[in-house]
Amino acid sequence: MTAIDRQASFSGTKEVSPALAVEADRLSTYLKGRIEGFAGPLTIRQFRGGQSNPTYLLETPTRRYVLRRKPPGKLLPSAHAVDREFRIISALWRQGFPVPEPFLYCDDDSIAGTAFYVMGFADGRLFWNPDMPGSNPSERAAVYESMNATLARLHAFDPAAIGLADFGRGEGYVARQVDRWSKQYRASETERIEDMDRLIAWLPHNVPPQQAVRVVHGDYRLDNTIVAHDAPTIIAVLDWELSTLGDPLADFSYHLMQWHMPHSESRAGTGSLVGLDLKALGLPSMSDYVGLYVMRTGLDPRPHLPAYLAYNFFRIAAILQGIIGRVRDGTATSDHAPAKAAMIRPLAATAWRFAQEAGAT
Repeated sequence: MTAIDRQASFSGTKEVSPALAVEADRLSTYLKGRIEGFAGPLTIRQFRGGQSNPTYLLETPTRRYVLRRKPPGKLLPSAHAVDREFRIISALWRQGFPVPEPFLYCDDDSIAGTAFYVMGFADGRLFWNPDMPGSNPSERAAVYESMNATLARLHAFDPAAIGLADFGRGEGYVARQVDRWSKQYRASETERIEDMDRLIAWLPHNVPPQQAVRVVHGDYRLDNTIVAHDAPTIIAVLDWELSTLGDPLADFSYHLMQWHMPHSESRAGTGSLVGLDLKALGLPSMSDYVGLYVMRTGLDPRPHLPAYLAYNFFRIAAILQGIIGRVRDGTATSDHAPAKAAMIRPLAATAWRFAQEAGAT
């Protein structure tokens, strides 16, 4: 299997896939007058990165925008909720939290083929690998500091105080997520994976006790953030499709998976820090990174960390299986989606290893 250079393969834009085409004149006519200052002509390109909601760069003579839409075709229940993405970035934008500026949401399928929203273009750097190749130890350390502080800030918000009291059920988050992703895994299942079967049986009975209800991102990692061009600072957090109210420690421990992520021959999976000299690179150990979060939030995942990691590795395996299901159904949005299949078994094995650390037999 040919190795993928994640930075080269996922960065930038490409010609829009014919199956995901958006008619520029129709969209431009719709946006004119609805977004202040918007004026064509409009050109549209598709971002290379991302697997779930097709994302497009909209360029006009005076400004760049980003459009995210639901993919066409048969979709899994509750997936691809671009309306929820728009709602949460709107709420966080009002708080000065680093998200792109939200402009409008449209549920009229006749404009772009499916529901979509438009936001501002965050002009900065995107690192597809957690070891930040081409950077230096000082910058890496500062970016990780900013990444930690940004997530801690998200988890400090009182959902009701920012207009998100009804954004999710909150309590019982991990149990509901286990149920949701078990069902979506089964709906997308293409082969029998014994470790996934074991996890589906074990996880519902071994959910960590939830300490607080907060806004959770659901997919927080370096490659879902934009770093400033001229400073080691997070200027925008992207991809809020999985956001809801829930357990902040489940959200944070998902972010910790990069320290344990199995390597994939194709590098199609999420990036990994396994086997790297973290000190030489300027990157924190997982223990030190957890300590920073605990200091900032007062929330501590360490007593139940193996169970949280078992859950999160199971969850990402189920998410990737959903991508393979979309390959099967012909609605996948990334050229690299088929390569994700090879990652599901290693992720499931890692999840089961953490489950065993938490007492599974």
